[in-house]
Amino acid sequence: MARILVTGSTDGIGLETARTLQGLGHDVVFHARSDERAAALDAEVLVADLGSLEQTRAMAAAAGKFDVVIHNAGIGGQDERRETGDGIERTFQVNVLAPYVLTALMPRPQRLVYLTSGLEAVGVADLADLQYRAKPWHGMQSYSDSKLHDVALAFAVARLWPDVYSNAVDPGWIRTKLGGPNATDELPIGAATQVWLADGDGDALVTGRYFKWRQQLRPNPAVHDRGYQDGLLRACAELSGVALPL
Repeated sequence: MARILVTGSTDGIGLETARTLQGLGHDVVFHARSDERAAALDAEVLVADLGSLEQTRAMAAAAGKFDVVIHNAGIGGQDERRETGDGIERTFQVNVLAPYVLTALMPRPQRLVYLTSGLEAVGVADLADLQYRAKPWHGMQSYSDSKLHDVALAFAVARLWPDVYSNAVDPGWIRTKLGGPNATDELPIGAATQVWLADGDGDALVTGRYFKWRQQLRPNPAVHDRGYQDGLLRACAELSGVALPL
């Protein structure tokens, strides 16, 4: 039995992932954005708004040691550019900076899983303007960029922490609030790969890979660029004040 944290697990793919892992006998800790959302769960829950650096740091401090951390939480493309209370563009902070901060501050687990999207394929590795301060705002492009950064983060951690299995997962187009009613696939499909990486042995004991439906895929070639990986880590460290321990 492993102790597992699933972020963003009050609904959708995160909830399905957490419940499935519970059913397999694991000790699963859920994560909610607010006390109100946490109250709906009959389980151990960590509460933090990942759009707040203060709350993200506090969550990392309170979390304790886990065998597996699944970075599932995220938001979709925003209609307009919005900043959090930290003055950081919201999509980047929730989708990229929050998992970076949690990774850097929490005790190192045995396995890390970062959720991405097939839209990482059209993401742009623009380190000069990660937050769309100069270029025109485009919600879906900013989302695609953030999902590309998530794969780069997973690969960077795999390279720098050889004692940890760190991988990225595209769950597919799943019928959730984020995926919408026209999505093609059901929740169990969207959770299956994360569950396999968290629970499995053999083929699941790999690192620095990008998966969809338990099949290894080729990600956007940019994620293999060490300069991009390291630049992203530096940018996240500067924005958060937290360095990734080596």
